[in-house]
Amino acid sequence: MAELQTLGWSLHATNWRGGGGELDAVVERAGRLRFVEVKLRERDDPLADEAVTASKRTRLRRAARLWLTARGEPEREVCFMVALVDHQGVIDWIDDAFDG
Repeated sequence: MAELQTLGWSLHATNWRGGGGELDAVVERAGRLRFVEVKLRERDDPLADEAVTASKRTRLRRAARLWLTARGEPEREVCFMVALVDHQGVIDWIDDAFDG
């Protein structure tokens, strides 16, 4: 998550569990909140953009809503970012990867 912080994102949480899911990270920049899912993938993996399955998205949405409710912000917009990390540590960031 150091790369996100270098890009100006503030880190709110890491490895937060709740609602049957885990949020790898929660970050915010300029009032934009993102729930980050990290996936290890080969750079040439043709299915990399499908790394977060429908059932995983459901668990992430539930966890994100619970995280927001616990902070007193249940109506806040939910957006997700996916970090596809290859074996050399190179990260491809996908912002707004799927709807909340």
